[in-house]
Amino acid sequence: MFNSLSGTIMGKFPQKLFLDTHGIEWELITPDTSIDALPPVGERARVFTYLQHTESGMALFGFASDRDRALFFDLLKVDGVGPKSAVKIMSSIALQQLVAALDEGNLAALEKVPGLGKKTAQKMLLQLKGKLTLEDETRTARSATQSGKPAAYADVISALSDMGYDKRDIEAVITRLVEELSAAEPAAGEKAFTDLVPSAKEELLFRRAIVELA
Repeated sequence: MFNSLSGTIMGKFPQKLFLDTHGIEWELITPDTSIDALPPVGERARVFTYLQHTESGMALFGFASDRDRALFFDLLKVDGVGPKSAVKIMSSIALQQLVAALDEGNLAALEKVPGLGKKTAQKMLLQLKGKLTLEDETRTARSATQSGKPAAYADVISALSDMGYDKRDIEAVITRLVEELSAAEPAAGEKAFTDLVPSAKEELLFRRAIVELA
């Protein structure tokens, strides 16, 4: 079994991705949320995979991150939700919104998701409430927002976590770096950290965090 494919994105379509790896072009069934998170057509990307092998054939599923794939596996635990249904669900609602609805027991929000009937939504709530792989990450993002820390840094934490670093170590390093960079006087001709645009802050934090975590 292979964990991921790395190659050039050749095409993006609703719930479908084409990826070229050294002359072999793969067709992957992919949630729209993952497709949106992946680089544009023509650029290289790493896609996490799941191969479904049944008597009727094989299907390859792709995800933008190991986190997305983990949620996909969680959804498969629900009676009545197959791989393609899970992809449809993930395409219809943001991951954090899905986790929040389950965490809060919001059955009405789940019933509005295309592909989820009332009975399946009830089963999902019963089987996954408090058990989703993303739950801790979502709560971390919420607590960061409530404590005044920019929630956007959750993307940096997620990217570093996907690289194999321990999440608790990452969060500690990011928190310390944000405090240090925010308090530091900028060098001549440079902008203060607090004056940088969000993408520049994330890039700087990502580069500094890798050095700290190495």
